[in-house]
Amino acid sequence: MRKNYRISDLKDYINWVYFFHAWSLPQPSEEGQQLYREAQKMLQRLQPYLKVKTVVEIFPAWSEGDDIVVQPMRPCECGQSHPYGEPVHLPMLRQQVPNNENICLCLSDFIRPKTAIRQDKIGIFATSTSIDVDKTFPTDEYNRMLLQTLADRLAEAGAERLHEEVRKQIWGYAPDERLTMEELHQEKFQGIRPAVGYPCLPDISINFLLDTLIGFKSIGVTLTSSAMMQPHASVSGLMFSLPQAHYFSVGKIGRDQLANYAERRHLSLDEINKYIQCC
Repeated sequence: MRKNYRISDLKDYINWVYFFHAWSLPQPSEEGQQLYREAQKMLQRLQPYLKVKTVVEIFPAWSEGDDIVVQPMRPCECGQSHPYGEPVHLPMLRQQVPNNENICLCLSDFIRPKTAIRQDKIGIFATSTSIDVDKTFPTDEYNRMLLQTLADRLAEAGAERLHEEVRKQIWGYAPDERLTMEELHQEKFQGIRPAVGYPCLPDISINFLLDTLIGFKSIGVTLTSSAMMQPHASVSGLMFSLPQAHYFSVGKIGRDQLANYAERRHLSLDEINKYIQCC
């Protein structure tokens, strides 16, 4: 499913805390307030033509050890979807140091195994702004940075709104959710939305696998050889519905686990080291 949002659809969903963090400015300061006013003016100028494009699909999924296995689906004439092709394995990394509950977590822990009575699902998404920052302000460094930080926030705001619609309607596992914008930014909703590159999902090469499942090109996103998304103001990741799902940091990865993970990713140790951001 693809959806486009205009700035007017997303203004309330922008988390300004991270905008000011990108500028290393405290919001209450005079300089911060001036920057905020300039950001609002730029949003008004961008409103007629800037869109945030999004794509999301909900797939049957199950866990196999530290892998999440995703079954691709294809719509049929009856309006339903049916499985097609081979399941896609998304290898995950597990904490090597136990947390406060004496557990070493892995994202696959938040997906039921195939033997479970109830089948599980997973959401896969991507969002992106439709603007080339470098071409818009080729010689104006200040406005180029202002536009880039706003574009980044809009891509995240698109993910926030999309996730809300997924929970309430598209997947519909929380149809009665009633949260304020502050509660949304505090992530008080059911489930989690880890983006690629998060501490619990540190291997950015997972983007290659997500691309095969939902087709980033449908929203104008391409991947570099290092798995980075272009345009830069783009986000991709997973959606989990389990109420107990929460964020964590994989942390330091031992060489034995890295070797096992490289084997599951069908990559060499040298290759996998280029992609994992916490090693």
